[in-house]
Amino acid sequence: MTITPPQVRDGVDVRDNAAWYSLTGAHAHLAIGDDLVRRYPDDVAGFVGVRTWDDPAVWRSLATVVGSGNEFSISSPVSDPGAAADGPDPVAAAPELPAGWIETFRGAGVQLVETDRLRPRPDDEAVELGEADVADMLALVERNRPGPFRQRTVVLGRYVGIRREGRLIAMAGERLQPGEWTEISAVATDEAYRRQGLASRLVLDVAFHIHQRGGRALMHAAAANVNAIAGYEKLGFELRRRTSFTGVRIP
Repeated sequence: MTITPPQVRDGVDVRDNAAWYSLTGAHAHLAIGDDLVRRYPDDVAGFVGVRTWDDPAVWRSLATVVGSGNEFSISSPVSDPGAAADGPDPVAAAPELPAGWIETFRGAGVQLVETDRLRPRPDDEAVELGEADVADMLALVERNRPGPFRQRTVVLGRYVGIRREGRLIAMAGERLQPGEWTEISAVATDEAYRRQGLASRLVLDVAFHIHQRGGRALMHAAAANVNAIAGYEKLGFELRRRTSFTGVRIP
């Protein structure tokens, strides 16, 4: 069981619309958009937050905020949130696209949330990373591909890493921050240093500092990344829901 009840706003669990409640909360100072659609600057993150799909005007807002001819991603809950993370492709409750809007891809993901089994702790070898470290961070991401990371992603929260002989060999940090929840992301370890527990140590360090300010931790992963999911579950996270990510191109 999770150690804290969900935080609900507008009748919605903030974890179910993480990008929107991040862009209207902790990251409102970075947001570009209006009262229906908001996004991050291109050099920060590719996330787009949508307040509700029930308002027909949302498609016009998307075209304005994201831009004609550009792409964005829709995150939708699947029909069976209790299904196994490595099961078949989910059936998602994605909104029906208007005429001329093109689906470009579809992928499966999972959302994991901390439980009372999680034991966050600071790591003595972890060093905080900032703008001066971005080149090294981008190089580590390029070598290990933990997920999207851009030139200014580091402004989203606290990032930490481990260096050996000056070389950045592992990192993790904070990304979306919906309500009291903070997403732990960009977990990467160089191939030569894997299976030493470095990623786990950094995840626990990031979680520790999230707890220090009164927050709770969540994570997202591709459903196919079963090894990473198993590792996070071992640390004390649990599967909360499966999601479907749909890429859409605006005409």
